Amino acid sequence: MLSPYMSPVERVWFYSLRILCGLILLFLILPVLVIVPLSFNSGSFLVYPLQGFSLHWYQDFFASAEWMRSLKNSIIVAPAATVLAMVFGTLAAIGLTRGDFPGKSLVMALVISPMVVPVVIIGVASYLFFAPLGLGNSFFSLIVVHAVLGVPFVIITVSATLQGFNHNLVRAAASLGASPLTTFRRVTLPLIAPGVISGALFAFATSFDEVVVTLFLAGPEQATLPRQMFSGIRENLSPTIAAAATLLIAFSVILLLTLEWLRGRSEKLRTAQV
Repeated sequence: MLSPYMSPVERVWFYSLRILCGLILLFLILPVLVIVPLSFNSGSFLVYPLQGFSLHWYQDFFASAEWMRSLKNSIIVAPAATVLAMVFGTLAAIGLTRGDFPGKSLVMALVISPMVVPVVIIGVASYLFFAPLGLGNSFFSLIVVHAVLGVPFVIITVSATLQGFNHNLVRAAASLGASPLTTFRRVTLPLIAPGVISGALFAFATSFDEVVVTLFLAGPEQATLPRQMFSGIRENLSPTIAAAATLLIAFSVILLLTLEWLRGRSEKLRTAQV
């Protein structure tokens, strides 16, 4: 809020900062503003001005065997990778948060390294690892590597949730005779659920949108939706790609809204524990 006591220099900085943030935001959303109208164009080319309104390219998307196969593959790979990332990421976060051992910082850096290592390096390394095993073009290798890419997101969100966790609740459950498994299932998991679900959604979005690793590990039968879009851009540029991109954008918006709701719920739970 603009204060009446601001000096002229502070006023200039106040407005300049907001204009700069607005320009950055416009730069980020401009591709979305460009691609969405093209998906409703009645013409056969990705050009402006639009020739008319039509849902033809959405019909083409859902009627195409190739697009439907890639969508089915994404629906197979992303949930499977999400489950693996959620399980291993949650266990790792609990162990790293509660444990106190030499090299803890190094272990944490290693488990979140897929977030900072260039994806193309992970793709090459994964191909060199799985190809000699005969798993180069398989759903197994694709799911495993996608899970590896998603684990850091689960670790970070669950670790953040555990920072405000009241461990006296766990001790109270144990003192009343609850087993470790029962304590985790009835006490710990419900309280850290927002962080687990948030991390799982991030992992799902990472897997569903991933294309670089998929180019290395997936054959034609394992091609996911982003890879099909990438191939279409190189081989047959069609407004159907814009329709597929619009559907992905809508899906991402839904995920973002869900994550925001979970963040608010997590803050309420943390406040209630305090």
